[in-house]
Amino acid sequence: MAAAEFAVAQAVNVLDAGSLLSAFGTLGIAAVLFAETGLLVGFFLPGDSLLFTAGLLCAGGTHRSVHLSLPQVLVAAVVGALAGAQVGYWIGRRGGRALLARSRARKLHEGAARAEELLARYGHAKAVVLARFVPVVRTVLNPLAGALDVPVRVFTLWQVVGGLVWTIGLVLGGYALGSSIPNVDRYLLPLVAVVVLASLTPLAIEARRARARRTSPGAQS
Repeated sequence: MAAAEFAVAQAVNVLDAGSLLSAFGTLGIAAVLFAETGLLVGFFLPGDSLLFTAGLLCAGGTHRSVHLSLPQVLVAAVVGALAGAQVGYWIGRRGGRALLARSRARKLHEGAARAEELLARYGHAKAVVLARFVPVVRTVLNPLAGALDVPVRVFTLWQVVGGLVWTIGLVLGGYALGSSIPNVDRYLLPLVAVVVLASLTPLAIEARRARARRTSPGAQS
């Protein structure tokens, strides 16, 4: 019995998203995504795993006590992510650089450097979309875009595009797996790890392409 309780405690500790959803349900999804994408203090929140786990909990094939409504989850995810990004942008316009400079969080500063590199290397539209899929970067890019005077219309259009693809894609991915694989919640931890790794794929591909362009004969001449 003690071993089983220890395993459950460990699962809750690792899958922070599960405990958040158990405690707050769909309102928690909107609040977490708003904080992660709009407030510089939300960089540690589990956006990817939260969305994927919420999709799983909408499916009928899990044995967890929490069951969520797919339409409600999709609405909460989209509203939280889009509103958060827009608020983050306006925070940046009002003094995001100063707020970032006062923070002592090393990961936050590393994320800001990567976000600024994304904006410089790939342009506003592609950077805003790509940032949605990279933890920490999606927290700091929105205020940074405001601080760097990215045009409002450009930012708004592409943060909506990226936000819709990110939220709906991860929720429906979790829902599809939960609906098609019996007892899928037994494999939740490795599945979430795969989701986190997959979220880094767009950035890795773009970085590889950029490296190839820099080392090509035409680029060196």
